Amino acid sequence: MNCHPTPAQTPTPPLTPSGTSERAHPLDPPSAAEITLAVATARADGRLGERTRFWGAYLDEHHARRVIAGEEPAGEVRIGLVAMDYSGSAAWEIDVLLGADPRCLDWRPVDPRRPGITSDEARAAAKACRESPLFREALAKRGIDDVSLVMIDAESMGGFEPEKYKGRRITWGTVWHRTTEEDNGYARPVQGVIPIIDMHTMEVLEVEDHGVVPVSDEAGPLQRGGWGEDRPGLNPLDVVQSEGPSFTVDGWQVEWQGWTFRIGFTHREGLVLHDLTFLDRTVLKRAACNEMYVPYLDSNSTQYRKNFFDWGEYGAGPLTNSLALGCDCLGVIRYFDATVLGGDGEPAVIPQAICMHEEDASILWKHNDLRRGVSEVRRSRRLIISNFQTVANYDYGFYWTLYQDGRIELEVKLTGILSASGINEGDDAPYGRVVSSRVQTPTHQHYFGVRLDTAIDGDLNRLVEEHAEAEPDPELNPYGNAVRNVRTAFTKESQAARRTDPSTARHWRVESADKTNRYGEPTAYRLNIKNTTRSFGLPGSVMARRAPFIHQHLWATPYSPAEQFIGGQYPNHAEPGEDGVHVWQQQDRSIDGVPLVLWPVLGVHHLPRPEQWPVMPVEAIHLELAPDGFFDRNPALDIPDPAAVVSTDTSGDSCCS
Repeated sequence: MNCHPTPAQTPTPPLTPSGTSERAHPLDPPSAAEITLAVATARADGRLGERTRFWGAYLDEHHARRVIAGEEPAGEVRIGLVAMDYSGSAAWEIDVLLGADPRCLDWRPVDPRRPGITSDEARAAAKACRESPLFREALAKRGIDDVSLVMIDAESMGGFEPEKYKGRRITWGTVWHRTTEEDNGYARPVQGVIPIIDMHTMEVLEVEDHGVVPVSDEAGPLQRGGWGEDRPGLNPLDVVQSEGPSFTVDGWQVEWQGWTFRIGFTHREGLVLHDLTFLDRTVLKRAACNEMYVPYLDSNSTQYRKNFFDWGEYGAGPLTNSLALGCDCLGVIRYFDATVLGGDGEPAVIPQAICMHEEDASILWKHNDLRRGVSEVRRSRRLIISNFQTVANYDYGFYWTLYQDGRIELEVKLTGILSASGINEGDDAPYGRVVSSRVQTPTHQHYFGVRLDTAIDGDLNRLVEEHAEAEPDPELNPYGNAVRNVRTAFTKESQAARRTDPSTARHWRVESADKTNRYGEPTAYRLNIKNTTRSFGLPGSVMARRAPFIHQHLWATPYSPAEQFIGGQYPNHAEPGEDGVHVWQQQDRSIDGVPLVLWPVLGVHHLPRPEQWPVMPVEAIHLELAPDGFFDRNPALDIPDPAAVVSTDTSGDSCCS
């Protein structure tokens, strides 16, 4: 529901005789028509049975870039599908060529346990639990007889698959109780009840019962009025751009304040940015939050299994929110719809999935000349491209921000409801915090693996690490204040698994391999990873072995179309640590003057606070890319005086001086 009327959306593009939409650009996300045609083409091949489920449709971006380069026929589109045939216990990656003669190019078998969990499967698993006598019996012991009000979230097994179910595609359920349809079920965890479900047969294999803990009788309403009258005194704050926003949009391409880029969207990652250039110079070829890993740090019966690859096991695309003007986005907004493939093989359009708007960002630069009594100040404007995903109880916002001085920032906003466990009244929570009556929220972590395909002044880049250290030579440092900036260039993958160190001002430069500035330095962008954490999993633990990428804060590899996801292609039911960036790096390829991919890892160690219950105020974490010798001077010296933009006095002088 929108809080206010929304701007008119771009009309749906016309269809060609083949049933695909006219593509303005090879990197445009797949349309509903294209997805429909790809699925129909795969079904016509005859290999898919009646009980086929799909996990995702995606554009073959490597092929699209070959089309752009003239290495493949113009107008050719390849769509990938992931399909699971339950009746035959088989799964495939299917490459489909669209056009005048749609056809399947390749069927690559996949372990049928491995594709991610679809929303359809999660709903079916919850239904199977409600119909299970074993599950009903466990709930009855806790005084819960109306199973229609019980919520079950299907969770990936994540390295804890019982040996007796080896070879099955299984999941387990976390259980929550509502007293009414309107109740916030996540405020009432059902402790100790763990259903194990076969996701192919939708059979409840067993229900673990770890002992009765009374369910909380304390509600956690989120709706208006749930905690009393609204706080008074909040006056309207309107964002008015009487002449419209400063950006221009052509399909999925955007231009703003010297920036040009394309917006993309994938089933796995959600929002993607392509081909970012600033002042006609290339900066990034691709940017996205590539994976999210969330391990819980509590050994209790309903928490110890929790360690999720939210993107690889569920997919950011189908979890994407429709955003509402005045609620999720404020100002003069340009929305982009997104399309995903449902488990039933039908495309689903997510209206207003991506929000783009401008914001005032305070001072860009300023100097007050006290001798002359003259002040020069420029205000900063920033462009924000964002989307939001809801993963069961948690909500995550991803905000890519472009600035007028060439900086790029990724801000991840964490909010929603903390995952909770039930405890007995008066018990301690040694691995978390008590936040309500008979409710504790465990300590946990969030890791965001980011993918940055760099293009700093061209396709060929290198990675350099820099840190500060005191000059050790007393002859060069007679006053003890001289500090060197120390550079370490990485030439091989094996060198490029790095950790942050704020105590030495450690950061990284992504340098052009063949362009220099007027000072003879390679043109570059600086990468700062502002928020991260480390793993506390003991050696040999599932948490330590399952997502090795979290043990470093930055990885670097040469571009390879086969190496797409930092934690591996199919983490669901994977052998811990079998795939991912730590495996690719064993090839020890050159990263000196190559098409380079950086894999920064943002993170937060979350020891909950009672003030984050029953819903969490946003906690934000960041990374930043900033020009570092990319320009010879401040590139924002040409930004207009704010008074010239808004108003001037009768003499024409700036009222900001």
